[in-house]
Amino acid sequence: MRQFALLVCFFLNILTFVAAWDKEDYEIFDLVTALEAAEGKGTNFYSWLDIPSTATTAEIARAYRKKSVQIHPDKNPGRKDAHDRFSRLGVISKILRDKESRQRYDFFYKNGVPKWRGTGYYYSRFRPGLGTVLIFLTILSSGLQYLVQKLNYKRDLNRIEEIIAQAKSAAWGSSITPPKGQRKVKISLGGPSRYDEDGNPLPGRMVDMVVEGNDVYMLEPGGNLLPLNSSTAVPPSISRTWFLALVVNLYTKVVKRGSSSGTENLVDDESLEDTDDGSVTNSDAPGSGTSTPKEGNGGTALKASRSAATMAGGKRRKAVRKR
Repeated sequence: MRQFALLVCFFLNILTFVAAWDKEDYEIFDLVTALEAAEGKGTNFYSWLDIPSTATTAEIARAYRKKSVQIHPDKNPGRKDAHDRFSRLGVISKILRDKESRQRYDFFYKNGVPKWRGTGYYYSRFRPGLGTVLIFLTILSSGLQYLVQKLNYKRDLNRIEEIIAQAKSAAWGSSITPPKGQRKVKISLGGPSRYDEDGNPLPGRMVDMVVEGNDVYMLEPGGNLLPLNSSTAVPPSISRTWFLALVVNLYTKVVKRGSSSGTENLVDDESLEDTDDGSVTNSDAPGSGTSTPKEGNGGTALKASRSAATMAGGKRRKAVRKR
């Protein structure tokens, strides 16, 4: 709890620090970046004007006039960025000759321009389109969902190990080696949720389990044994994030729809037979002697066998044996 409080305070301090930047600060950030890009890394307002950081307003004015003559576009017709340099010089000179603006710049001159300048600063300059925003949100949400999957997988593994340890402890007792044969035990899957009159905790939901050697099984009401091990937990997968799962689902529906359409056309073509006299008869017509087989008890049994798979630890598994 203490670490969480410290983390919250840290982020609040960062937000307060970032929120302190205003329009004038953003203008200085842009000038610093543009100046270094044009004149070389490490170039600052004072070094470009060739004056010390303690220069007076009069010294700044004289340096500005001298520099403006040197970089004037008429004196540099071969430079494509001559107009940009001349305009930048005027803005820098104006900032240094204004007391409040100069104090702002001197703060960043001494402490450095922050690398992170706030989301508002970057958004106002790059202005991503709707497609970029949607892609970013999709990647972000899918990444968070994958992270949740990893956390749940780790939690499920720990929970399975605890249940296996409880089952073995109940079946083996004080013995170190597993006894021969099967041992049926009852294990509580949940923590104490109720208390008796004396205040003692009562166990949660109890389930029947079977221990055979080092193997642990969950016993279903029908007698089926479901193995309980690390493979019972569902591992994280990128394909199970919402966006990829949606794409796969749509692709599967399209493929199935195309396959079903082709099958229907094939059945319609095969159901028509040419006779010797050129007439066409339907094989399903009354009196033809043939009929299309319908789904009967065999189809029902197939569906029942498929639905016999059970869930164990969040993963659909088939019973391995029956006792």
